[in-house]
Amino acid sequence: MSTTEGSIVILGCFDTKGEVFAFLREKIVQSGEKVIMVNTGVMSTSASFHVDFESDVVALEGGAHIADLRRKKDRGLAMDVMGIGAAKIVSKLVDAGQVKAVVGMGGGGGTYIALAAMQTVPFGIPKLCLSTVASKDLSRQIGNKDITLMPSVVDVAGLNGVIEVLIEQAAASICAMASISRNTKSNDKKSIAISMFGNTTACVNHCTRRLEDLGYEVLAFHANGVGGSTMEALIREGVFDAVLDVTTTELADDLCGGICSAGPSRLTAATEMGIPQVVVPGCLDMVNFGHPDTVPVRFKERSFYSWAPDVTLMRTNADENEIFGKRITQSVNRSSGPTAVVLPLQGISQVDAEGGIFYEPKTDQVLFEAIKQSAAEHVKVLEQDAHINSPEFADFLVETLLEILTKDNHS
Repeated sequence: MSTTEGSIVILGCFDTKGEVFAFLREKIVQSGEKVIMVNTGVMSTSASFHVDFESDVVALEGGAHIADLRRKKDRGLAMDVMGIGAAKIVSKLVDAGQVKAVVGMGGGGGTYIALAAMQTVPFGIPKLCLSTVASKDLSRQIGNKDITLMPSVVDVAGLNGVIEVLIEQAAASICAMASISRNTKSNDKKSIAISMFGNTTACVNHCTRRLEDLGYEVLAFHANGVGGSTMEALIREGVFDAVLDVTTTELADDLCGGICSAGPSRLTAATEMGIPQVVVPGCLDMVNFGHPDTVPVRFKERSFYSWAPDVTLMRTNADENEIFGKRITQSVNRSSGPTAVVLPLQGISQVDAEGGIFYEPKTDQVLFEAIKQSAAEHVKVLEQDAHINSPEFADFLVETLLEILTKDNHS
């Protein structure tokens, strides 16, 4: 039994799957845990246990009346409404400090609703879903959340020798995870988020070693879309003390339709949270596509580089770089925290070095000028006559970050 406070929230369609949820509830309660039952089913419940939030309450939170959902018999609408409603209920429970873990079970619909509700649960609070579709690509539904998927093997439709074993394992798993302290940090070190790519690895590794030698905890995020959006989400959850955003390439993919877009909210979290940030236009010389035949026809005249058989890099042009520069400053200009943008004048990626296939100093200069001309007065724009992957540039980034961290501590 866990000694931490709170209950395990159990999400599911108790109308069609009451028997299996009764079994899950029994196993969790037998472990000494308290439970909060949330019914996301639309029809009359078949549950034989106490339900804390019945389907009518969930539906109202989702903006509809349960009677209307039953009458319309629109499965897609019902899933959306119940997902929204469950998410709001779970969010309120989390804010009230009542949640130590969340577990759900179901087929396609039940899984969708459970994962939607789990989106409101912060990092570190365990989230597990026993699902018939766990082996499918659910990356869109999971997003950047630390959700554990567990295949149900058979349908979650009734008790049998297979599903009982898996439900017992799911119950034991969520109880064990719930017993772990939810402290985001494992120590008292200050945490720094840093973004990286293969084309900026040398810089990031050098910065990481220096910062770790100085006693900081450094967490790297691969700027592949999911990595950037996850970093942004964790910044908003207060995980980090500062951000060293070396690799902002996801902005290029967002503009040009590449495969590594982190969406329009990339580069906004540190600004909104007001924490110290050092930003570099790293790898904004490139957009990431898949195999060569996946590159849109409109870009056929561009310069390309095969980074891997399934990764095709496209060189960005001057017009795009001007947009990137303005987008960076539009974000950082709004920050109330100490902020610096550092420009590596000899190249912004591994392949944007003298002799490299993407080496275009004039195009980079458009990016740099856009940043310098549109940056607010309180944003420090610093130029370094060095390549992004040079030790000198990495050292300068660390010194800049330490300076604004000191400034933040004294403010």
